[in-house]
Amino acid sequence: MGPGRLTCVLVLALVLALGSRPQEQPPRESHNLNWNKFSGFWYILAVASESRGFLPGRGRRKLGASVVKVLKAGQLKVVLAFSRSQGCQSHTLILRKDRKKAMFRNTLKGVEGFHVLSTDYSYGVVYVRLGRAGRTSKTLLFFSRENTSSFPSMRKFVDVCEILEVANAVTVLPKDASCAHTILP
Repeated sequence: MGPGRLTCVLVLALVLALGSRPQEQPPRESHNLNWNKFSGFWYILAVASESRGFLPGRGRRKLGASVVKVLKAGQLKVVLAFSRSQGCQSHTLILRKDRKKAMFRNTLKGVEGFHVLSTDYSYGVVYVRLGRAGRTSKTLLFFSRENTSSFPSMRKFVDVCEILEVANAVTVLPKDASCAHTILP
């Protein structure tokens, strides 16, 4: 069995194992997240999104990456790099802390929310809510400091995908890091 097929089997097994679990409340970002510890370079190992066409076809997918940096109190700079149908593309966003909720946003750029739902600072489950013209979509990103993940951290990602009802859209990205390395600090 090839590596791509093994990954698909693993994700399918995780999704099927979740079918008998009771529904949980959506996780919430902790108000005491240490953004300085969370800052830095991250590989994006998996994605789950409601958006159609978010990722290119199977043959062109590569690991994504993100660099998160605290600019000043209440402000984050987030760079995201993804393999798209037009090749590797990166986007830079300046996000501001919401005054009432534990999230960052930039509604002018279509980012209604950037939340870290779970992290031990070696992995992170990041929820990004995008919206424009009254339409919103959910995207979950699985961040890791390494280009591989442990089973418990991947399980946490799939658990959150199930809770947010995007588990059938989970895509584990191939280990090709050529796109991710375009934004190394």
